[in-house]
This record gives sequence, structure tokens and C-alpha cells, in this order.
Amino acid sequence: MIVWLNGAFSGGKTSTGRELTELIPGSTLFDPEVIGGALHHLLPPKRLGEVGDVQDLPIWRRLVADTAAALLAEVGGVLVVPMTLLRQDYRDEIFGALASRRIRVRHVLLTADETILRARIAGREEYEDDPERSESVRQWARDHIAPYREALSWLEADAFAVDTGALTPREVAERVAEAVRTGAADICPIVQTPQPKAETLAAGVLLFDEEDRVLLVDPTYKPGWEFPGGVVEPGEAPARAGMREVAEEIGIELATVPRLLVVDWEPPKPPGFGGLRFLFDGGRLTGADARRLLLPGSELRGWRFVTEDEASSLLPPVRLSRLRWALRARERGRPLNLEAGVPVG
Repeated sequence: MIVWLNGAFSGGKTSTGRELTELIPGSTLFDPEVIGGALHHLLPPKRLGEVGDVQDLPIWRRLVADTAAALLAEVGGVLVVPMTLLRQDYRDEIFGALASRRIRVRHVLLTADETILRARIAGREEYEDDPERSESVRQWARDHIAPYREALSWLEADAFAVDTGALTPREVAERVAEAVRTGAADICPIVQTPQPKAETLAAGVLLFDEEDRVLLVDPTYKPGWEFPGGVVEPGEAPARAGMREVAEEIGIELATVPRLLVVDWEPPKPPGFGGLRFLFDGGRLTGADARRLLLPGSELRGWRFVTEDEASSLLPPVRLSRLRWALRARERGRPLNLEAGVPVG
């Protein structure tokens, strides 16, 4: 199990984490800051210069989840992780990767009034022999107060909150330990199917509104928007799998078997194995149908109908290419065979 301590920079996560490992038997502290430090040695300076925060690097998010899983496999017990995550999609990605390994996460938010945060930041002295570098760290923390305030709208609904304003790190840790022991800090509901160990078949269904916009859903367990759909189970027909996933994900029962638009061979790209991806035409939903859309909170965070141009800012490149060819196939009335998102034959 993981106890993830979230909150503002300079919110007391690391000091609380150290105290917490003394209160939870068999626990180990894992600070993902070490991953960021390692990347400065592993990545070319040009790549690092392309982002303002190492969290924006996909490799950082992947390594955090992989390292946490490897640490738990090595030492067992409970892993205490003090790390600020202010972007919900990054939280979804990391927690989803852990859920795919059947690792439970208890998400804890350490809160404090802004005046207290600013006072703590002002008193922070990271590098006694380098005042300029210490001020840079303080400014970084100050710059992230506004994003922290914005993130509170989802953090407070997602995590077990502890107000640290009038508490010492030991007292905060005691409250967190008690919440973990009693179950007050619930396990984060993000779920994900186990990571594939070979090529997979997946079926997606395109559903359209009365303006011919296509329906996209926002999964909690991976970055980027997606089409309703999922993995085809052994012995299951791809079109039927798409129908099943639509019913499970958004509560819409399709009356007829959807028509094939594209089949796309996705090449392996480590750590993924690739496989065949089917996209079907689920037809047009009426306004009444759209109002019946339901979302299971543990898997999907939202949905929206979008134009092809709007989809370009939401879908990852490989899925965007697949969508565009599926729309052309729908216009032409015949399916297309793709390899890595490009028509063949």
C-alpha cells in the first residue's frame, strides 16, 4: 500500500512523511524528488529545457510509478510518498499505473491557509551556502501557490484532508496514521486493468450527436481523451466488445451491432505491446440519449462532443490519426485498413 502525501510546496509533506514512517510499522519513505535529480543526469539538456517542470516529462511520471512498485516489491510494507501533484491528469496517470499493478493508494492532502504557507516559504533555507539558490527555491514555491489553490477543487473531493496550520509535523503524522489505520483515508478509487503482457485487441465506438460531433471521454487512469471502448476479452467479437464497453462506461445500450470504420495495427512501443485497434460507428445519439449518459466515477471523469478540429487538442497523436481516418471511412461508406495510423492496401 502507498500513502501519498499531497499538498502545496512547502506544505510540510516531507517532514510529515519522515514522522509517518516512525508511526506505521514496516513503512519506507520514497521521495520522488530523487527521480527528478536522476533525470538531470540521464536526459540531454535540450530535452530538459523543453519543460518548466520535470513532472511534465512522461518519463518522470512513468519512473515514479515504476520505482514505487519496485520498492514495494523489494521491501514490502507501506510506502510513504511525499509529493505535490497539482495536475489531475498526472495524478490519474501515476495512480492508474499503480492500480494496474494492484497497488492500493491512500491519497492524503495536507492543507494550510495561504498566509501560513507564505510564512513557511519565507523561512525556508534549502542551501545555507547559496542564498541565491535558496531564494530560487522559495520563488518556485511561491509561484505554485496559485496552481495549488486552483487544484483544491478536485483535491479536496479526492483526498483525505488534514489542516496542518496549527499542528507540528508529528501531530500531522499522527492524524494521518490514525486515518490510515481506521480507513478514514479511503483507497483512491482509480482503477485500471492489469498491464498487458502481449499484443491486445481493443475496440472503440464512435458516437455522434445531432450536429455530427463525436463523443470523447476523459479516463481517470491515463492521460488524454479517448473513445468509449476497451480491451476485447478472449472469445469475444470486437464489435460486441465495443457494445459492452459503451454500456459499461456511459450507460448507453446500442440497439444494433456497430459498423466497422477502421482496423489499425498499433506497433509495439515499449513498455506497450501494441496490437489491433478497431473503431466502429455507433451511430447518432439524440438529445435525449445524450442526457442519459452516465459516468462511473472510478474510470471516467468526463465526456464531451467535439468537432474534428476540437479533437486535435484533446487526443494523443495516434488516436487523433485513427479518428480522422475513421471519419473519412464513415464519409466514404467503406472501412479502412491502417498500419500505425496510415492506410494500406
